[in-house]
Amino acid sequence: MATTNDIKNGTVLKLEGQLWNIIEFQHVKPGKGGAFVRTKMRNVMSGKVVDKTFNAGLKIETATVDRRDYQYLYQDGEDFVFMDTQDYDQIHVSGATVGDATNFMLENQMVNIAIHEGIPLYIELPASVVLEITYTEPGLQGDRSSAGTKPATVETGYEIQVPLFVEQGTKVKVDTRDGSYLGRVND
Repeated sequence: MATTNDIKNGTVLKLEGQLWNIIEFQHVKPGKGGAFVRTKMRNVMSGKVVDKTFNAGLKIETATVDRRDYQYLYQDGEDFVFMDTQDYDQIHVSGATVGDATNFMLENQMVNIAIHEGIPLYIELPASVVLEITYTEPGLQGDRSSAGTKPATVETGYEIQVPLFVEQGTKVKVDTRDGSYLGRVND
């Protein structure tokens, strides 16, 4: 058991028999009345995001979650196979658990997997990844970075918006949270 004072981003709480991951939290001490903690939480299984407020000092149940680094190996039907880099054990994670991370994962890429009681809960990718543009319409002479964007397909098959001057074969940095273009990468 812990109290609301122990809440941090990434903490996993057990509420009403379900696991909730804290995305954001804020301790609030109004001038009048008692302090409280305002949180934004994501249901680990369904992905549903809710706002919840707790009174300060309230006892809450936290779940023991083991976060370890794994290497993505390959896709096996609907499942994805990852290898623990410390003991070389392989685990199968369902496509539903991997979710949108498939848009940014390449083979041999390192990811962080949260596991509770032997069950993979979710996958955390790095904040950004480098991907190669496999298809985009050619840019026109005089295209500038401020002129707009065009769709481009990256090597995972995901489509992102890039500036008009980006060409096929270019390596770009992509934000894994929202799929936005962050810039070109020079080898």
